[in-house]
Amino acid sequence: MTKITVLYGTETGNSELLAMDICKAGENSGLVCEHLGMEIIDSSDFSDIENLLIVCSTWGDGEQPDNAIDLFDHVEGLDEGELQNMKFSVLALGDTAFDLFCEAGKEWDRVLEEKGATRVYDRVDCDVDYEDDAEEWIENVIAIFA
Repeated sequence: MTKITVLYGTETGNSELLAMDICKAGENSGLVCEHLGMEIIDSSDFSDIENLLIVCSTWGDGEQPDNAIDLFDHVEGLDEGELQNMKFSVLALGDTAFDLFCEAGKEWDRVLEEKGATRVYDRVDCDVDYEDDAEEWIENVIAIFA
């Protein structure tokens, strides 16, 4: 069975709710799925993840949410190519009223690729009315792993 790890970075809870929706969809498609806040995962285990879905909200002026900062810093410090066994996709949440729309998700997408992970589906950047875009992303990424 294919296992998917869904990591969420959030300040207000939207990313967490989406992570739960992703796991429900994954389990309904026969996948093994776990969702964790980015502050929960042990950074030493990060490089062992094979199938990763990131759901991350942008906070403040283009910043990582508080629960994502430490893990993001850890991943930035990894060696080039260290994530070559990882497949990933990113769902970014933001607000087009801000100049750095979805910046935190864009940074995750960039750093995962830089460290050697393989993008299996293009990042989707969602505005405040994110439901339809998120649902489409979820359907597409789950279909890839199912």
